[in-house]
Amino acid sequence: MKKRIAILGSTGSIGQQALDVITSHPDVFEVEVLTAQNNATLLVEQAKLHKPNAVVIANDTHYDFVKKELFSEDIKVYAGENALSSIVTMDTIDLVLTALVGYCGLRPTINAIEAGKNIALANKETLVVAGELITNLARQKGINIYPVDSEHSAIFQCIVGEFHNKIEKIILTASGGPFRGKKREELRDVTKAQALKHPNWNMGAKITIDSATLMNKGLEVIEAKWLFGLKKDQVEVVVHPQSIIHSFVQFEDGSMKAQLGLPDMRLPIQFAMSYPQRLKSDFPRFNIADYPALTFEQPDTETFRNLALAFEALERSGNMPCVLNAANEVAVAEFLKERIGFLEMSQLVEQCLEKMDYIGSPSYEDYVYTDKETRIRALEMIKVKS
Repeated sequence: MKKRIAILGSTGSIGQQALDVITSHPDVFEVEVLTAQNNATLLVEQAKLHKPNAVVIANDTHYDFVKKELFSEDIKVYAGENALSSIVTMDTIDLVLTALVGYCGLRPTINAIEAGKNIALANKETLVVAGELITNLARQKGINIYPVDSEHSAIFQCIVGEFHNKIEKIILTASGGPFRGKKREELRDVTKAQALKHPNWNMGAKITIDSATLMNKGLEVIEAKWLFGLKKDQVEVVVHPQSIIHSFVQFEDGSMKAQLGLPDMRLPIQFAMSYPQRLKSDFPRFNIADYPALTFEQPDTETFRNLALAFEALERSGNMPCVLNAANEVAVAEFLKERIGFLEMSQLVEQCLEKMDYIGSPSYEDYVYTDKETRIRALEMIKVKS
């Protein structure tokens, strides 16, 4: 039987590439559900092409448009955040690919796990915000979480067949972003356009800015801790400008494994959706002769404070990673609106980590409260500063 896929965030970069994978393997996958936040036009195009059972447009102001456009199709149309969170419980779904951006992926992922659905996780913020809650719930329900991020997919690929062997540490690689090697004084006047020019990857705006500030790598550190059951000091970061080695695993005997490949998100997406199979692909192949030198360097956490702040939030644990994520989402949104500067993003995150109340063992309601209050506090700080 074909594996029936629900793609949460089908109009984003990951969602569109997942549909490319599905199109390449029509005998293996079929689209069961597609969702989008605002891009109703693309959602309609995708629905007409892939014929899902249902679609959800989370911003319900677009409901009438989507309903009208799909009137002649045998496709159910729903709208609103509640529909997004509940659609994942459909009996006909085999795998939920969470490709939503940010905190909004938390509730749908929880609902999907509670409904017994395996997860292909591209929404790293879910584990950043509530890693302990999510991993405990998945364990209780016997649900697998397959990583989609290229770095975590690399780790996963390296430990397949090694599950009985102890990991000493993992090393996540970072490209360094568009401003690698620059110092703080050189970053004061960085523009939105400059920050959105990633040297290796083609990604959405939010994750591209996170890559430029190294916050993306900080979020990945926290995600890795929960995905692979590690301690904070078992996760390291190294800057690898070529983005060919996607991460390393070191085992307790000292041996290291690495996963290599060209920067192409379709590979980890396909691996997550098809596991334990490896499906044939026509993706461009990596030729080692084209890369005679692969280089590595330590990240500059003084210039790029967000990576250090992520490690600090992980060390403090509790609701602090949730504060980190919420403050960062506000900071990135305000930077993209050109209301704050590049360096002010990490300053805002640090201030929120200092001022928000600490909760050591948060419940789901505590995470919701922390996220909401952090966003309010962050916006207030921006207004006072301006």
